[in-house]
Amino acid sequence: MATTLTFEHPLNERARTQMRLEHLFEKLAFLQPQDNPWASRALVETLLDIATISSRADIKTELIKELDRQAATLERVRDKPGVSRKALENFLAEINAALEGLRNLERPIGQRIRENEFLKGVAQRGSLPGGTCGFDLPQYYHWLARPVRERDRQIALWTEDLAPVRAAIHLLLDFIRRSGAPRRVIAHEGLYQESLESPAPAQLIRITVETDPTLFPEISGHKNRFAIRFLRGGVDEAPEPIRDDLEFRLTCCVL
Repeated sequence: MATTLTFEHPLNERARTQMRLEHLFEKLAFLQPQDNPWASRALVETLLDIATISSRADIKTELIKELDRQAATLERVRDKPGVSRKALENFLAEINAALEGLRNLERPIGQRIRENEFLKGVAQRGSLPGGTCGFDLPQYYHWLARPVRERDRQIALWTEDLAPVRAAIHLLLDFIRRSGAPRRVIAHEGLYQESLESPAPAQLIRITVETDPTLFPEISGHKNRFAIRFLRGGVDEAPEPIRDDLEFRLTCCVL
């Protein structure tokens, strides 16, 4: 049965970090409305992942810098023919709202989570297989047994400084994904390679495949060059490179 699926691959470290955080924020949004203790466990693990990623770089400064860059770009094209003033103003309003949210953060992203002694204990035991069971972490087991309203109040405190970050990342990645137009290309004998020569930094590539569900791309690359090898295989067998020519849609997002 034919299917359509889009794969994405970041081409620099900043895009890689933003896409990982986007993935974790989506997971968080899925888990927060659920009221069972197992969902709360998964939610806490997600918060710890967000705190770990955000401790590795000054993400707040990077997000502000990128949003400022996009605002300056939009300002430069404000009076050019064919530019929708209304759409541009809406984009600028979103950027300014995201910037205000980030600048109003009083502490580094994820610091509230990293400094919480309760969560530190969960993170330490969580590195062991099965390490967060009841006898390992009785306080955690007790908290998970509390009424859902109590758990929700605590989770809201842990996550209150994450909302501006999530909004900024969503906005930037949306801009990036809109920056390129898809085109049809051919992977000869399952392999496609391309060099990128652009004054603006390459952020990510998007690959849309319309074929059987056992086919997927293996992607490697950086801001100047990338390669795509298509493979076929299920979860119970080692994937093998295809040897046929394959047409697919490719979008290079350069912003």
